[in-house]
Amino acid sequence: MPAQPLVVVLDHGADDHAPLAQALTDAGAQVVVTGDKRTALVADGLVIAGSAPAIDVMPALRALGADQVVDRRLAGGRAVLAVGVGMHVMFTEVSHGCAVVDGLGEWAGSVDPVDVSADGIAVQAPAGSTLFDGLQDARFDVAVAHAPRTFPLLDDWPADTRLVVPLVTWSTGDDRFVVAVENGPLVALLIRPESSGDAGATVLARWVSSLPSLAPEITGVTA
Repeated sequence: MPAQPLVVVLDHGADDHAPLAQALTDAGAQVVVTGDKRTALVADGLVIAGSAPAIDVMPALRALGADQVVDRRLAGGRAVLAVGVGMHVMFTEVSHGCAVVDGLGEWAGSVDPVDVSADGIAVQAPAGSTLFDGLQDARFDVAVAHAPRTFPLLDDWPADTRLVVPLVTWSTGDDRFVVAVENGPLVALLIRPESSGDAGATVLARWVSSLPSLAPEITGVTA
């Protein structure tokens, strides 16, 4: 049997991560839910997720040193999956009522309220999307009706660069917004895969299958 990749779901204290952790386990990962910075650094994959407002999550992430962890992992080409509010905070700023919360700024742009149907959203994935290939007819659950409506990095993408262009998946319908980004080691999902049926399970399984299994065995870690 191949070794299971170690995936850390970062416990920032504002959400119950048990359903997502179980979905990742079902997808083939060895999952640890913890706020331990060292474990988050060495894991094969790091997940930052939740449905709590960014105004509550961002202070907790900074207190945990998540900004440093994300920067170090991405600099080394190590996988980070941002889900729900985790996706929100990867952008420059997030609107919350009358307040604007500073995000981690991995991508330029703002996250604003959007119109999400009660029965979920369908997606329009670009050619080459690993996560959403063949899932254009599926519907996905969205926990928090906030999203970026633009992805400015693509507007300024130089034509002569050898860097791989980020793949952006959009919602369908009149209120078009970013649903997912596949940008090298940094992948973000607005959707809630653990409550999106077979399609959500497929997305998670594809991400987990992309991970190496290099992390040391972790024992005795607590949240």
